[in-house]
Amino acid sequence: MGLTDRTSDVAVVGLGSPIMCDDAVGLRVSQAIEDMHLDGVDCHQEAVGGLDILPVIHGYRMAIIVDAIMTGEYAPGTVMVYTEHDFDEKIAEAASHDVNLPTAIRIGRQMDPEIMPDKITYIAIEVQDIKTMTEIMTPEVESAVPVACDAVMHFIDEFRKQGSPDRTS
Repeated sequence: MGLTDRTSDVAVVGLGSPIMCDDAVGLRVSQAIEDMHLDGVDCHQEAVGGLDILPVIHGYRMAIIVDAIMTGEYAPGTVMVYTEHDFDEKIAEAASHDVNLPTAIRIGRQMDPEIMPDKITYIAIEVQDIKTMTEIMTPEVESAVPVACDAVMHFIDEFRKQGSPDRTS
């Protein structure tokens, strides 16, 4: 399948590490959405950062990226939503991956604008511990998974209400 041959319009991409405590939260949210078996929605659980995100989101009309964030400004488990325009201000400061996400998205838009998603939403969950090697998240972050799933579903519903054309037709 080529990058632009996607049959789904929406990608939900959970980022993180499954063995670094709260850093798994993005993976868990994406897996929970995948378990709903939604038509037109592809879910990805990725342990990538920087430019490696681009091939994952290429060819979709909308990408929802879910990841841990550690700003220290909010209580652990706080779910925040950022638009692409918000990226530079918050995400760049707190990015825990190599090349930060805003830079990767900008590069993707410059290099391959025709295959980049029309809309990218970033759902960030404030975390407490991303250094302890364990598959168990802290209770505060664990309790944020359903809230973050609700946020993802809200953005999928809003995108669908806008009357996105079906790529398979």
